Amino acid sequence: MASYIDLIATQVGAPIWLLYTILVWTAVWKLLALWKAAKHKHIVWFIVMGVVNTIGILPILYLYVFSKLHHPSFKKKAKSVKRKVVKKKVVKKKK
Repeated sequence: MASYIDLIATQVGAPIWLLYTILVWTAVWKLLALWKAAKHKHIVWFIVMGVVNTIGILPILYLYVFSKLHHPSFKKKAKSVKRKVVKKKVVKKKK
């Protein structure tokens, strides 16, 4: 694998250490996002992140944006906030 990365580094004109850094960066974010997608049973996200390589951009977006939108605790919090707002409006209308 080292000779493959050396070949890529010479073709791109980038230092080898930069390519290794990008490789580790991508691997860490991808593994974290895949683990969380599997934990939440998001099969489509798991497959897309496993196949598509975006240098960590897609896994970071999933971890900080999309996984929270689909998480059940987020939906419960959103419903409770809506109920509180509705109750306040009803109380104001009765007075």
